[in-house]
Amino acid sequence: MDVLSELLKAVKLDGAVFFNGEFSAPWCAREPDACTMASYLPSRYKRVIIFHLITEGRAYARIEQDGLPIGLAAGDILMFPQGEAHLMGNGAPVTPVDSTAQLQQVLAEGRMLSQFGGGGELTKVICGYLTCDPQLSQIFLAGLPSIIKINIRDDAAGKWLEETFRISVGQAEASVPGGAAVVAKLSEVLFIETLRRYIAQLPPEQSGWLAGVRDPEVGKTLALLHRKPADPWTIASLAQEVGTSRSVLAERFRRYLSETPIAYLTRWRLQLGAQLLTSTSQSVAQIAGEVGYESEPAFNRAFKREFALPPARFRSQSRSAPDTALHKN
Repeated sequence: MDVLSELLKAVKLDGAVFFNGEFSAPWCAREPDACTMASYLPSRYKRVIIFHLITEGRAYARIEQDGLPIGLAAGDILMFPQGEAHLMGNGAPVTPVDSTAQLQQVLAEGRMLSQFGGGGELTKVICGYLTCDPQLSQIFLAGLPSIIKINIRDDAAGKWLEETFRISVGQAEASVPGGAAVVAKLSEVLFIETLRRYIAQLPPEQSGWLAGVRDPEVGKTLALLHRKPADPWTIASLAQEVGTSRSVLAERFRRYLSETPIAYLTRWRLQLGAQLLTSTSQSVAQIAGEVGYESEPAFNRAFKREFALPPARFRSQSRSAPDTALHKN
């Protein structure tokens, strides 16, 4: 999973917002879509990943628009990588409570506990919101389904993570110094662990970036490209580092990612360049060198092919519309 670690360093996850939910049946909560939630979160990144950890009881969840209900039990993590609006509840149908109000209360008052319901069976949930760079996160988020559900009580490591997270949330709620920072980091760990378990469960015939991560040749190649994107890689040098032939590496890479390693590297360099343009004051020439281009004109040409804008105009437009993720669809 080295490549996952390398990518997430660049993506800059931030899990600073969360709250505890204690809901008694019958209850139902509506979580707005990620774009709506982003407007309330204290982050410059507008890509939001929503997750829920069930620590006690049971519940159901479904995508608001025509989604089938998914049963949830204690130890389940439910993640919405694409940020769709969804419903969660337990018991007979009731009018949903809008979770936006709970989030606003958390941010305004520091009150991290939400309680409501009909007085029946209790469900305890930790609700969290991860933000990340919208430009760079597309590589792996685009390949994820609308909902990911995994259980972390099936081994000692998962049980330890759940218990540590639950205790840390309690400390943050009690305003223990450093408590919120610990939970923020644990939220990131929880997200990574969810991805790791999801990848491990993918069927052998699965393709895509996440499936490629666990392939020995492809995974090692991706890790090299993400660790040292500015290096002058060739298919020959990559094959030598990975310990395979150029033909085998090219075939394996195409099988999972439908492109060559060098084409992938080019796109990643340009994504890094776009991120630097929007987040730093470095000159275009400096950015070009940092992401592996020998000259500014070469970077300008490649960037315009990818984003349909030259770097300078891309930077000015992103600054005039900071809430809009500028990326090639």
